[in-house]
Amino acid sequence: MKSKEYALYRGNTLLQIGTADELAAFKQVKRKTILFYATPSYRKRTSEKSFKVD
Repeated sequence: MKSKEYALYRGNTLLQIGTADELAAFKQVKRKTILFYATPSYRKRTSEKSFKVD
């Protein structure tokens, strides 16, 4: 089974592409934090300069 890949952005700057686990290791946060960055509710309560995951 292939894991889904995500792109981690800070504003419009691409920081890293990888699985949720790889991005979590890169940011030194939990996997669920990376998945939370991809939710609509997170995007609504943060600014354009915040982390985003697509």
